[in-house]
Amino acid sequence: MKLLLTHVPLARRQYYGARALARLQELVEVTLHEGDAPLDPKGVIAAARDVDLIIADRSTSVPGEIFAGLPKLKAVMRSAIDIRNIDVEAASRAGVLVTHAEAGFVQSVVELTLGLLVDLSRGVSRASADYHAGRMPEIRVGRQLGGSTVGIIGYGRISRALAPLLAGLGMSVLVSDPYAQIDDRRFSKLPMDDLLARADYVICLAIANEETENLLDEAAFARMKPDAFFINMSRGNLVDEAALMKVLAENRIAGAAMDVGRAPDQMPSPELARLPNVIATPHVGGLTPPASESQAMDTVRQVEALVKGEVPPGAANLDRWTRRT
Repeated sequence: MKLLLTHVPLARRQYYGARALARLQELVEVTLHEGDAPLDPKGVIAAARDVDLIIADRSTSVPGEIFAGLPKLKAVMRSAIDIRNIDVEAASRAGVLVTHAEAGFVQSVVELTLGLLVDLSRGVSRASADYHAGRMPEIRVGRQLGGSTVGIIGYGRISRALAPLLAGLGMSVLVSDPYAQIDDRRFSKLPMDDLLARADYVICLAIANEETENLLDEAAFARMKPDAFFINMSRGNLVDEAALMKVLAENRIAGAAMDVGRAPDQMPSPELARLPNVIATPHVGGLTPPASESQAMDTVRQVEALVKGEVPPGAANLDRWTRRT
């Protein structure tokens, strides 16, 4: 079997890793993308003319034309949970399997979230930037996490790992998720409007789908306390960026931190990131060797199953997979 790995060289080193790649090359004949820019759909078709499998990185779009242009293609895999860069419906119509990896990034995202909470509260990056620029930082009174109230929107794997740590720091933890059962008595489940009105810190960790598009809009930000901070660790799609820009520019909330946004590669938008009351990181929540290798090895296990003629783990459209042989 033949496989195309779409990652550019830097992304291949950062998000896939040598161990996973070596194991992949033991299983199948691997074609690597050596260009500096992500492949566009025509580039994917040209690079994958002869392949059975594709592992697509997050910067590579996989629209319907790819399945029509690659009749030999059997499966498209993502070394991530998010498969929104793949047209799953078009893949299903063509009989191509789509798979995703498991959430190997949870611990890494939790740790970065804690760092952003501390930075917002104590002005670490602000003071460092002043020192680096040769200025004496303004001395400001910080905020203690212990005794504060944090509101978490969405109660998935990251939230379930993060919330106990925040409670352990002495924070009151509020959770809003209409679909989740909150089984920890330390946490209070509230409607989102109530959470926004009470929280000193609002952390967005809801999943990104049609229902949550622009979940945090002008009305939502208006409900937040003027001294509250907003943190987005989910996806930029959940935030009305014009509304967030307005409340930040008018100092109607204390500030924001984000690892994601609506810029390419799901990075924070530069217009937001440059604001003085914003801390931004370039979508690196899961960029640690344990997190990247965990998800890369998930795709290796999927390829192992496919080579054996078995159903791989992480299948998203198994019932419509007809290109199996």
